[in-house]
Amino acid sequence: MKKIIVEGHRGYCAQYPENTLISFENAIKLGVDAIEFDVWLTSDKVPMLMHDGNAYRTCGVDKHLRDMTYEEAKKLDAGYEKKFGDKFVGKGITVPTLEEVLQLATSLNPNLMFGVEIKEYTEENVDLTMELLNKYGVFDRCWFYAFNGRIIKYIKEKYNGRTMGYPDVQMKEFAPDTYSYYEELGLSMAYVKSELCDFYLKKGFPVHMYCADNEADVNLCIEKGADLITANDPVPLMKILGRIK
Repeated sequence: MKKIIVEGHRGYCAQYPENTLISFENAIKLGVDAIEFDVWLTSDKVPMLMHDGNAYRTCGVDKHLRDMTYEEAKKLDAGYEKKFGDKFVGKGITVPTLEEVLQLATSLNPNLMFGVEIKEYTEENVDLTMELLNKYGVFDRCWFYAFNGRIIKYIKEKYNGRTMGYPDVQMKEFAPDTYSYYEELGLSMAYVKSELCDFYLKKGFPVHMYCADNEADVNLCIEKGADLITANDPVPLMKILGRIK
């Protein structure tokens, strides 16, 4: 079996509140090769991590990060009560900055890789993210994800970042030449399980498959030739790969 990279989706979000330091810490301690996270900017231009942008689902506050200052965003309780009840609420779990995650990750595993999803489709978000990744010396261990063709192109042309895009029908601002700016391709389990999978595999890109959280899905990803597999719960994947008992 070829070497498959294990990526923790939003950290270890099956067991811990997504895109938080406790989630990333436990994914790293579990032994994943990479962590994936989502970057937005606050109103005062601090890169912070949250999937939706709007804090309602995970923090219970119906307000977008771009409309909050860093100090306001830091007051959010990211314990994700809707998913975990009161297990993590009131425990000091906050929305982390990108810098906080990089400090944690590089202290726990200096060889860790990063799936950096640019969620806010602005060049400014890319530039400020790149500044921090270079500050911590991790740029060369990053993949850059975006559901936006213009942003993928910007990352490739300005920074020569290692880009991973998605099937054309999932992308915003997809142009006739957008695939030429991809280095790798991301396929969700819905695509992996569909008749479209082989169509996209024939494009010849190394493929990231997400999110495989049970044995059947993991085995299908391996069968289809995944180079990287993302999981909300990396344990089934790591067991099948012989990485943990």
